[in-house]
Order: sequence, then C-alpha cells, then structure tokens
Amino acid sequence: MNFPFYIARRYLFAKKSHNIINIISLISVVGMAVGVMALVVILSVFNGFDSLLRSMYSIVDSDIKITLVEGKTFPDTLSRLDEVRNHSSVAVFSEVLEENAIFKYRNKQHIGTIKGVSRNYPDLIGIDSMMVDGEFMLWRGSQPMAIMGHGAALYLNANLAHFDPLEVFMPRKGRLPTISTATAFTSKVIMPSGVFAIEQDFDTQTIFSPIEFVRGLLNLTHEVTAVEIKLDPKANLERTQQELQNILGQDFKVLNRYQQNESLYRTLKTEKMAAGLILSFILFIASFNIIGTLSMLIIDKRKDVETLKSLGADNNTIQKIFVTEGLLISIAGTAIGAILGLIICWMQITFKLVRLEGTGEFIIDAYPVEIQPLDILGVLVVVFAIGYFAARFPVRYITQRIFAQEQTGNH
Repeated sequence: MNFPFYIARRYLFAKKSHNIINIISLISVVGMAVGVMALVVILSVFNGFDSLLRSMYSIVDSDIKITLVEGKTFPDTLSRLDEVRNHSSVAVFSEVLEENAIFKYRNKQHIGTIKGVSRNYPDLIGIDSMMVDGEFMLWRGSQPMAIMGHGAALYLNANLAHFDPLEVFMPRKGRLPTISTATAFTSKVIMPSGVFAIEQDFDTQTIFSPIEFVRGLLNLTHEVTAVEIKLDPKANLERTQQELQNILGQDFKVLNRYQQNESLYRTLKTEKMAAGLILSFILFIASFNIIGTLSMLIIDKRKDVETLKSLGADNNTIQKIFVTEGLLISIAGTAIGAILGLIICWMQITFKLVRLEGTGEFIIDAYPVEIQPLDILGVLVVVFAIGYFAARFPVRYITQRIFAQEQTGNH
C-alpha cells in the first residue's frame, strides 16, 4: 500500500485525539457532498428540459427547412427545387406557405399565424399524434379544413361540436390602409377539423390549413415561404444538408432542426453552463472547509510529523500525506453527493416528487430529469480538481513554515 495513502487513511478514519477535528472533517465532507448533489440534480434537470424541448420541436420541426436568405416567398417551380425533391436522401418533400392572419369564430377574434401545408404534411412530422380533439384532416373531399392549436381554440372559444366555420382575414396586397374592412381585408371561411396541443406559444399562434387555401387568400399560385423535408432514416444529416445547400446556392438557407430554433437551444445551454459555474463556485467556497481541516490536522499531528521524519520520511512525503488527506475528504464528499444526487434524480423520474405548478397547459406534470454520464464525469473531474488545489497549496505553505521553524530551532 502507498505509504502516504496509508497514513492519510488512518488520520481520516481512525479516532482522533480532538473531537473538533472529527467535526470539521465531517463538515468538510458534508459541504462537498451537498454541493455535488446539487450540481448533479441541477444539470440533470437541465438535461431533462433540453430533451423535452427537442422531443416537442421534433414534432413540429422538420429534419431540413429551406427558406430564402432575403425575401419571403419564392415559386415552387424552380428547377433547383425539383433537384432537391428527387435527391436520394429526401423521403418527404412538403411545401409551406405561412402568413399572419386574423381569425374569427362566432363573435371571438384572435391574431395568429396560418400555416398552409401540402397534403403530405402529416408524413413529414408527427403532429397528428398530438391531437386532443378531432383529427388532423386537411381535406374532407374537396372542402379544405383547418386544424387549430389548443391555445388558439381557447381564445376563439371554438368547439368542433358546434359545426361553425372559422373566418380568416388577411390584408389585401398593395392597398393603402382604409377604414372599410371589406376593402382592406380579404377573407375566406374554413371548417375546423381538429385541435392539437404541443407547446403553449406554438399552440396559441398556429392554425394549419391546406396551402391552396392560403394561396387563395393571398392571390398567389405557386409561391411558398419554405420547403420542409424529412430525410431517409439512413441518410447522413450533415452531408445531406451540405449537398442541398450546394444545389440551392447562396440565395437559400438550408436549416437543420437545431438551427431552426438555435436561439432557444443556445439559451438553454447557456443557462445550464451558468448554473454549473455558479454551483462549481459554491463548491470552491465549500472547499475552504478542507483548508481549515488540514490546517488543524497538521498542527495536531506535528509530533507525528517529527516521528515520521525521524523514521526517514522526507518533506515531500509529509506533504503528500496531508494532500492525500484532503483528496480523501473530497472523494468521500463527491461519492456521497453523487450517489445522493443520482438517487434524487431516480426518485424524480420514478415518482415525480416535484411537480410543475400553475394553471397553464403543460405537456408534462413534473420536472423532467435525464441523467447523462458525461455530466456526472464532468462533475467528478471538477470536484477532484477543486479538492486537489484546495489541499495542495495550503498544505505546501503550512508544512514549509513548520519545516523552516524546525530548521531554525535546530540551529
């Protein structure tokens, strides 16, 4: 057994002559354990929200979305789009025409976005699995149908059982503002066929309809605002994205699912990093308990140091003993904290102990938690580094002063 480790282990676990050192050592272990436990739990909760967002937006966001760099609409008759449509990695090619609109249902009005989509849109994403009323039906025979978000349906007080139409208003293109609604807006009615619930903001703003219905409102024929694509499961996303970008040129943006909501994911990642840094700083503050423990231990074991030196231990060996003592305290606190943190995460996943409060519409009823091994490994590395530096420099400083005093006394 390594000699410094053997002596350090004896100091940590054997009964000491002064109970105060036992208490301070215990406080040091508890402080590190609480910090590590909090770090594991907080990072796992952020991971849970990240996975939740990705799963939610995977329903409404396609694998690839093509839009213009400048401008809003472009014709779907471009030869470059035909080349994209026939690409070997493209499984579903769906055209989208999106525009702001005013919706009226009976005597209720609501401002939102109407998203006109082609008939194969249900094959693109899994939104039809998020229906809470009715079904995702774009056409009933030759009649176009609308699918409302749950929030929009609440604002409009819409009920599918009433069989009332939804009226959609859009400003007329190229006309100056006027007091008369009849001349300022173009309008059409459409029957709702279903209500979906995915995410509160999206549900409140979005109503789906056939793209032909939106083109009729805007007096367009072949224009789209975007093309959304589902890739073949075997396709390489990055390579396919680059190939499509090469086909379309610099006039178009080819966005993957992450890039479509880049600001949201970046914000979540920044918040996770900030929380990790704050908790790491708290762990650094807690490590000062280790400094106090080692300082008192070195003073208490001064006679032992003299005995060890008389037996042949050099100054470097003495320092290693107390540094190892500090590392053992850090490792003990880290192990206990990590285990407790993992237990809390498991209990939250299994029993949903901490629930989301509020009256809003949530797709989950408790805080999501996801344990990622890389995060746990990162926590262990950070805490080990903090424990090492918290022990290394104080021990080196204190022992050097003691050795200097001994040499002065010998002279």
